[in-house]
Amino acid sequence: MKLTSKYYFFMLSILLITSCSSDGSMDKDEEKPSITVNYNEGFPQGCVLLAKGETYNFRAKVTDNKALASYSIDIHNNFDHHTHDDQVTECDLAPIKQAINPLIFIENYSIANELTSYEINIPITIPDDIDAGDYHCAYSVTDQTGWQSRTSIDIKIIE
Repeated sequence: MKLTSKYYFFMLSILLITSCSSDGSMDKDEEKPSITVNYNEGFPQGCVLLAKGETYNFRAKVTDNKALASYSIDIHNNFDHHTHDDQVTECDLAPIKQAINPLIFIENYSIANELTSYEINIPITIPDDIDAGDYHCAYSVTDQTGWQSRTSIDIKIIE
């Protein structure tokens, strides 16, 4: 009976040791996706003026080393002069003001078929009844493993 117990203990130990060993052959994704509007059709560029009532195609290129999963577009007011850590262009800002009826556009979209590159191209109409002034357009992209990148652009909405 002692021999059987020792045998089971030995086999269990071997099983635990082999199941917990590290496997260096796994192909882990440790790279964030990238996002840019810095190309000819990229929109909006920093400090661009957008007119109320007009429709614009918001365009950005996103890439990943493995597979893209989703992206979002967020347009929100900058009436308080806040910043985002990835902004590169500084625009002349209007005086700080209270929002009465600001544009708030936040939409999420999926990217199917495990693509590694994709061009965002979303038409957005600027409503006539919103506050004119300083805004941010923020793009975000997420890959299938959850890595995320963002970029924010200063824009102005005019009458």
